[in-house]
Amino acid sequence: MKIPCAIYRGGTSKPIFFLEEDLPRNTKERDQMILRAFGSPDIRQIDGLGGADPLTSKVAYIGPPSNPDADLNYTFGYVGITQPVIDYTGNCGNTSAAVGPFALLRGLIRPVEPVTKVRIYNTNTKKIILAEFSVSHGEFVSEGDFSIDGVPGSGSKILLDFIGSGGAVTGKLLPTGNVRDKIKFPTLGILEVSMVDAANPFVFVRAADLDLRGNESIDEFGNSEDTLRKCEEIRSVATEIMGIAKEEEATIKSPGVPKIAVVAPPASYFTPKGQVDAAQIDVVARMTALQRLHKAYAVTGAVCLGAAAKIHGTIVNEIYRRAQPDNPPAVRIGHPTGILQVEILMERQNGRFDLVKAALARTARLLMDGNVHV
Repeated sequence: MKIPCAIYRGGTSKPIFFLEEDLPRNTKERDQMILRAFGSPDIRQIDGLGGADPLTSKVAYIGPPSNPDADLNYTFGYVGITQPVIDYTGNCGNTSAAVGPFALLRGLIRPVEPVTKVRIYNTNTKKIILAEFSVSHGEFVSEGDFSIDGVPGSGSKILLDFIGSGGAVTGKLLPTGNVRDKIKFPTLGILEVSMVDAANPFVFVRAADLDLRGNESIDEFGNSEDTLRKCEEIRSVATEIMGIAKEEEATIKSPGVPKIAVVAPPASYFTPKGQVDAAQIDVVARMTALQRLHKAYAVTGAVCLGAAAKIHGTIVNEIYRRAQPDNPPAVRIGHPTGILQVEILMERQNGRFDLVKAALARTARLLMDGNVHV
C-alpha cells in the first residue's frame, strides 16, 4: 500500500511528515507501518526511507488541534534504526521548524503574507511552540540569506519560541529538585551531574569527568565506543531517576529521552567548515542521540542547555558564568559543526525558576512530496 508523506529538511534534521488522517488509528498498527516505511530495524534502513542516522530517522504526525489555544497538533517520534521501536517521549526542535510549512502545504492553516504565525501543540510534551515563517503567493518561501551551522547554503529564517517549556516531560524544570546531584554509576563511580527538563530532559556532565576535552571532533567523539558507552551508562541511570524508564530498559524503551550532553568551558576547535574560536562561544557541548553522536546540536537541547546556563548552581551555569559574567540573554553553544545561539529569559518566583522565553531561528526546505510504499 502507499501512504502520502513529505520529506523536509528541518534545521539540521530530515524528518518524514504524515497527516494523522492518513495513518491507522490503532497506534500499534500505525507504528508497525512507520517502521516499515523507514526500513527499520536495519542498520542501513536500506528497504525504507530512513537514512540510518539519528538525524534522519525521525517522524512527525500533523493534525487538527486538540488544544483550544493551538492551530495544530504535532506528534514527534524517534524511529529506532536497529530496534523496532518509536520513542515518543520527547520533542525535536529542528523537526518543529518544518511543521508550519508542512501544515500550509496540506491546507491545514491559512497563509498570511508576508509572515505566517502558527501555534503548534506538541502532544509529546503538552507544550505550545510559536512558529513564524515567510509566505508569498500562499506558499512557504524557503529561499533566503539566513544560514545555520550544520546545513549547507542558506534559507529563510523560521523563528521558534518554545513557550513555557520547563518540565516538558517530567513536569519539573529540575526533575530531582536539585541543581546538581552526585550519583554512583555502575562502572564510572561517583560523578556529579545536572538534570534539567526544558523542551526535552537532559543530563549534563563535565567533559573532564569523562577524560574528555569537550571540543572533540565528530570523528574523535563519534567513533569512540568507550565514550559512547560511558554516555549511555550515565543516560540510562538518569532515565530511571527522572522516572521515564528503568535503567536496564532505558536503551530499548526510551532510547531518545532523556538525552545527555558533555559540556566544557569555551575552547577553539575545527569543524568541517573551519575554525570556531573560543571567543565566539560561551560553552562547548557534545550530545548523543539514539546512542550516537549528534553531529550538530538539537534545538530542544539548546533550549535545555540555555535554561541550565541561567540556573545558578548547575554544571552548565558554573561554566557559563566564567565565560559571561554580565549574563546576556543569548547563550552561544559550540557544537561539532559550528555554533547554535538561543535566547533565554528566566524568572524566579516564589523560590522556583520559570522559563519565560526560549527562542531561536532555523531554516527548512521541502525535499519530497509524494507517497511511500510499504
